[in-house]
Amino acid sequence: MNVKKWLKHAFAIETPETILPTDEQLQVIDKVCQEIVRRGMATPALTFLAMVEPLNMIGAQTLHFFQPFLSVFTNSAGPQQFAIFLEHRGSIEFICQRIEELSKQQKQATTD
Repeated sequence: MNVKKWLKHAFAIETPETILPTDEQLQVIDKVCQEIVRRGMATPALTFLAMVEPLNMIGAQTLHFFQPFLSVFTNSAGPQQFAIFLEHRGSIEFICQRIEELSKQQKQATTD
């Protein structure tokens, strides 16, 4: 019975709905998404993210690789937290949803 249970979960893949960022990760994600929306790059960013969604793990590993170089330019742990978040399935979908929410908020604010 234990072997059956172990095998069932050995190859389990988390669903996109299970990913919830920590508070630190959410701050970094919001900062990035707000900057994208502020610059009017929501549509190109969403298109790009949709294209590279299957490669999110490679992007996370690339960020981990460049972490020592990025630490020269920033004192925060933002890039590391962002890379840790990207390691999860559904992270790109979460970022896309956040960009869409902020874009809608910006459009509503400009029409009011």
